[in-house]
Amino acid sequence: MNKHVKKNMTDFVLLLIAVLFFWPMLWLVFSSFDADANFAIKIPEKWTMGNYAAVLSKDGNIQSFLNSFAIAALSACIVTVLALLAAYPLSRYNLKNKKKIMYSILFLTGLPITAIMVPVYMVFFKLKISNSLISTALFLASTALPYSIWMMKNYMDAVPVVLEESAWLEGAGILQTIRYVISPVILPGIFVVFIFVFSGSWGNFFVPYILISSVDKIPASVSIYQFFGSFNQVNYGHLAAFSVLYTLPIAALYLVTKRFTSSGYVLSGAVK
Repeated sequence: MNKHVKKNMTDFVLLLIAVLFFWPMLWLVFSSFDADANFAIKIPEKWTMGNYAAVLSKDGNIQSFLNSFAIAALSACIVTVLALLAAYPLSRYNLKNKKKIMYSILFLTGLPITAIMVPVYMVFFKLKISNSLISTALFLASTALPYSIWMMKNYMDAVPVVLEESAWLEGAGILQTIRYVISPVILPGIFVVFIFVFSGSWGNFFVPYILISSVDKIPASVSIYQFFGSFNQVNYGHLAAFSVLYTLPIAALYLVTKRFTSSGYVLSGAVK
C-alpha cells in the first residue's frame, strides 16, 4: 500500500468522523428554527423563532442558565488558581517521592464520579451543605483539580528557570514570581485549564442532579429534562432551541480565548 492510498484512507476516516459529529449539530440547528420539528433531519418548511421565544420566556430557564454559569465559573476559577499554586513546587523543586506524588495525582483523575456519589451525598447531607450551588461547585472543582494540576505542571516545565532567577535578583518572592513572571508566560495553559474545568462543570449532569434538589437552583444541564414528557412525548423544537442556547456560552468562551491558547503566545521572546 503506497503513501497516497494511506493518505486517502486517513482523509476518508477523518471525513467520516467529521460527518458523524456534524450530522447531529445539523439536526440541532434546523430543528430549533422548525415550527414542526421532529426526530428527522430536514430543512424547515416553516421557519420560526418561536422555539427560542418559548424557551426564553418559560419560567426558570433563564435562572437555570445563570445557575450553570455560577457553578462553572466558580469551579473553574478555584481550580485554575489552586492548580497554578500546586504545579509550581511540583515543577521547580526536587521533592522527595515526587514521582509517586505525580502518579497519585494521575490516579485520582481516573476515579469515576458515579462510584463515589453515594458517600459524597451522605457527607453533604450530614454537613447540611447539600442543595447549594457553592458546595456543588466546590465538589466539581475537587474532581477536576488533579488532572488540572497535571496539565498546569506540563506547561510550567517549559518555562526557562532563568526568567525566575531574573525576578529573584530584583527581590521578588515566590508568589510575586508566579503572578508576574510564570503566569504571563504560561497564559495559554491557564486558559486551557480554565476552559477544561468550565466546560466540564457546565455540561455535568450527574453531580447537580444528585446534590441539588430545589427547582430554582438546578442548572441547565438538569433542567433540559423538562422537554421529555411522559409516554416519550418530546417537544423537539423547544429541545433543539434550548440545546443551541446551552451550547453558545462554551462556543463563545472558546472564540474569546482562542488567540491566548495558541502555543508559544507569550513564551516566544520571553527570554530575550
